[in-house]
Amino acid sequence: MSTTNIILCGVGGQGTVLASKLTAAASMAKGLEVRSAETIGMAQRGGSVMSYLRIGDTASPLITKGSADLIIGFEPGETVRLLPYLKKGGVVITSNRAIMPVTAALLDSSYSGDSMVEYLKAQEGNLVGKLLTIDMDKALEELGSPKVMNMVLLGAAARGGFLGEVTIDDIKSALVKKVKPQLHELNFKALEYALI
Repeated sequence: MSTTNIILCGVGGQGTVLASKLTAAASMAKGLEVRSAETIGMAQRGGSVMSYLRIGDTASPLITKGSADLIIGFEPGETVRLLPYLKKGGVVITSNRAIMPVTAALLDSSYSGDSMVEYLKAQEGNLVGKLLTIDMDKALEELGSPKVMNMVLLGAAARGGFLGEVTIDDIKSALVKKVKPQLHELNFKALEYALI
């Protein structure tokens, strides 16, 4: 069995870890082996959050540089920072919605994230095999909630076939077990948000 290596990255409060846990649970429900690990730095203050997810035959949860099949980026600067982990020809799905890093805010720096998105676009066809940039402000406005970014990104990954055997229905099943019932409908709508 081959292994699918996925990195999810963002900043604290974006739902990165929940997205990782739902993908892992959906994979295990299909009988797949899963190894995962999280690196959470100052998550309460908007610090970096990174989840490694390895689905398939593997003994270690860590992903080495140059071996990730997919990077799901919740923040464009974080996506660029983790780009060295992508294997040549890998897939990147990223939000274009920038969140100013704590250090930039302290230095009164301007940061929009546009330059990060442009950098990622310049890598398509070179390191990046496929890049999907999501207009997250538009998506969240249409969905009516800022709290479903993680489901929009997971839905795009599942619809594109980038989560291995995991489908949107598999993620929905995992979500029902881990998220409060009153949030199911909104999260389902976000998973199905038409992006691809």
